[in-house]
Amino acid sequence: MDPALEVEQRRLAVLADPTRSRILRLIRDRADQRALVGELAGALELTQPTVSHHMKSLLAEGFVVREPEGRRVWYAISPDEYDRVSAFLGGSASADPDVDRIVDDLALRFRGVFAAETVRSIVADSLELLRRDGAATPYLASRTAAFASSRLDALARAAGEPDDTPEVLFVCVQNAGRSQLAAGILRHLAGDRVRVATAGSEPATEVRSTIVAALDEIGVPATGDFPKPLTDEAVQAASVVITMGCGDACPVLPGRRYLDWALDDPAGLPLSEVRGIRDEIARRVRDLYAELVPTA
Repeated sequence: MDPALEVEQRRLAVLADPTRSRILRLIRDRADQRALVGELAGALELTQPTVSHHMKSLLAEGFVVREPEGRRVWYAISPDEYDRVSAFLGGSASADPDVDRIVDDLALRFRGVFAAETVRSIVADSLELLRRDGAATPYLASRTAAFASSRLDALARAAGEPDDTPEVLFVCVQNAGRSQLAAGILRHLAGDRVRVATAGSEPATEVRSTIVAALDEIGVPATGDFPKPLTDEAVQAASVVITMGCGDACPVLPGRRYLDWALDDPAGLPLSEVRGIRDEIARRVRDLYAELVPTA
């Protein structure tokens, strides 16, 4: 392999780690754009040695710089890497979403299906679920609207007359790797012949960049999907629920088909290793698709 490509893949793997992404986002979104290890540990509810370990990796790759100040050491994003890191992290946390506007728009969309009070309840709950652990969630307003909309759609389908379109829910721990690979490939193969949803038992903030790259290599476009918490509505709407390493986090409801795919977690792996996981998932997805939509 080209040595330059090896270096790039190693650096990408460092950035793709969810904890390191959260550390960088916390630093970037602070008013002074720097932080102490103790502050980061408190915000992330991690031990200081754990945060120090991640900071060492970020420092070694040049993504952060140390700024000693007396007996304290501050960390900031390296000016040389700021644009790249910021692009990787996505939009910074914005001001509080305009909940009333989101509710009004969704109430109009679901007029005659759900009362405005139901819409408001789902929007408020979705906002709180996405504000997990106090982490800065990028595009919080638009993600809240999209998440609430998907939950309302799922509720409407579960309560309505069943149709013949199968719906597959892929669930993994962080909804940033395996489930996103499987969902992207199935959407690409099935089009509107299968509904596809994803969720995570402990969702990350962003889909890993190695996952987006691995899908792009085989012609599967990134859909703008983002990690979402697992909700009852998603399970209720699904006809097939496929779990990947998240144990018994998924509620078992009658009338659903449950599969557990034992797959390696791509978290922290370089793209060269993610490809193998992608290809195994693609094989399983193709077999599933052949079952769900048999050739006439």
